[in-house]
Amino acid sequence: MDLFDNALEERFDQYAPLAARMRPRTLDEVVGQQHILGPRRALRALIQSGDLSSIVLWGPAGSGKTTLAHVISRATEARFEPMSAVTAGVADVRKVIAAAKERLGQQGDRTVLFLDEIHRFNKAQQDALLPAVENGWIVLVGATTENPSFEVNSPLMSRSLLFRLEALEENEILELLTRALADKERGLGGSKVTADEEALQHIAAGTGGDARAALNALEAAALIAGPDGTIDVTAAREALQRRALPYDKQGDWHYDVISAFIKSMRGSDPDAAVYWMARMLDAGEDPRFIARRMVIFASEDVGNADPTALQVAVAAHHALEFVGLPEAKLNLAQSAVYLALAPKSNASAQAIWRLEEEVKQTGPLPVPTHLRDSHSAASRSIGAGAGYEYPHAHGGYVAQQYLPDALKDRRYFEAIRGRELELSRKKEAEDDTG
Repeated sequence: MDLFDNALEERFDQYAPLAARMRPRTLDEVVGQQHILGPRRALRALIQSGDLSSIVLWGPAGSGKTTLAHVISRATEARFEPMSAVTAGVADVRKVIAAAKERLGQQGDRTVLFLDEIHRFNKAQQDALLPAVENGWIVLVGATTENPSFEVNSPLMSRSLLFRLEALEENEILELLTRALADKERGLGGSKVTADEEALQHIAAGTGGDARAALNALEAAALIAGPDGTIDVTAAREALQRRALPYDKQGDWHYDVISAFIKSMRGSDPDAAVYWMARMLDAGEDPRFIARRMVIFASEDVGNADPTALQVAVAAHHALEFVGLPEAKLNLAQSAVYLALAPKSNASAQAIWRLEEEVKQTGPLPVPTHLRDSHSAASRSIGAGAGYEYPHAHGGYVAQQYLPDALKDRRYFEAIRGRELELSRKKEAEDDTG
C-alpha cells in the first residue's frame, strides 16, 4: 500500500494541475483568512492544539476550504478521507465511518472526513453522520458555498464549529501567483517562463478572489507564452477568456448581490445600483427577478415621497416583457437610476408593518357603527351608517373617525418627505380649519 501511495504521489506531482500542486501543506503556507488563521485566532488555535473537533467551512469557491481540510489532517497526523456530497451516498458514509472506528480502536489513529459540498447531502445522509461525529469516531470537515444555517441540519451544526471564509484579496492572489512562478518543486520555477507584473495583476483582478481560478489561469498563460516565454497581458487575457464572476442564483452570492443592489438604490447611489445590476445580468440572473425587486423597492423605500417611482418600476417590468433582452437592459437601468435618485420614504411600509402588528395584538376590532354598510333596510334598522358624513357633500373632505374605537387616537403613518409630506400637511391644514 505504501509503494502504491508513493507511486500515486509521483504521478500526482507530474500530472496534477498547478492549483493542486501548489496547495499549502502547513498553516504557515496558507495565504489569507487571517480573521480565523491569524495569531491567537480560533481555527489556528484549534489546529495547533491537536484537539480536533468537527467544523464546517463556509465560503466562496477558491477561498481555501479543501486546503484547510488537508492542513488539519497533516497537522494532526490524522487519516484524510475526502468525499464529495455530489457522488457519495449513505452507504459510502457508513463505509468510511466503519473504517474510521476500526482504525481508532485498533491503532488509535483519528480520521478526518472531508465532505465537500456538504449542503448537497439530504437529511437522511446528514443524519447518518451524526453518531460518528457525536462519538468522535470521525472529525468532520464539511465545506459549503451555501449558508449552512439553511442547508445543514441543526443537530449536525450544533455538534460542529462554523468558520466563514472570505474571497482572497488581490494582493493575496498576487502573492500566490508569485510563489507559484518561483517554486521549482511544485510550481513553474523549473521552467524559464517569466511574467510581467501587469499580467499578474490582470489575473489577480480577473478571478474574483478565487485562488484556484487564478492559478489555473497562470498555468494556462504559461502554456500560451511557451517554456522560455514571458506571460504578458495578452496571454493573461487569453488565459482568463472571460471573467468568471462568482454568482450562484440559488446561493449566498445571489442574495449578497441582490442585497447590494437594493442597498445601493436605498443609499441613492445610481452608479453602484447599475453596477450590481450589471453583475446580475452578466451572471445570468433572471431579469424578471430584478424587475420585481425594483417594483417592491418603489413602494417600500420610495413610497409616496415620489409616487412616480412605482410607475417607472412597473413600466420597466412591462418593457422587459414587451422588448426582452438585451435591449430591455436599458429600461431596467433607467428604472434603477430613477429609484436611486428619487427621494426616499418608507412611511407607507412602516404603516403596514405597524398595523400588521396591531392587528395581531388587538384582533378583529368591530367596525364603528357609522362606517358599517347601510344598503339594506335590516342593517339601517340597527343603526348601521348612522352619523356618517359623506365627504363629497363637504367639498371632498370632512374630519371624522375611521379607525376602530379602540384605536381612534393612534397614528401609524408619519409622512417623511416629498409628495407625501405635501399631501400630509395639506390634510393637517384642512383638519385645522374644520
